[in-house]
Amino acid sequence: MAFLHRVANGGGVLEREYAIGSDRMDLCLRYGEVTLGMELKVWREGRPDPLKAGLDQLDRYLAGLGLDKGWLVIFDQRPGLPPIAERMTTEQAKTVSDRAIVVIRG
Repeated sequence: MAFLHRVANGGGVLEREYAIGSDRMDLCLRYGEVTLGMELKVWREGRPDPLKAGLDQLDRYLAGLGLDKGWLVIFDQRPGLPPIAERMTTEQAKTVSDRAIVVIRG
């Protein structure tokens, strides 16, 4: 979240909603006319890919914010993976309500 704090310190606001113990966090970054809703998920060993759950949660969160697009960031914490710089990907996805989502995996 360090890079988001730089945006907030430049005149924006970063709002956090922690879901303790659920491997997720909602963020809302407001900067001028721009509002960006984000869902952060952690993929741990022995658990399924959190993509679907993340898209569903983000869809509800964006609906509450009145937004039609957002970001889903999935931090892969499973053992034996290559360094994060080698596994970072970005893809486009849609929620069930047809909201456009940028999915960032690392």
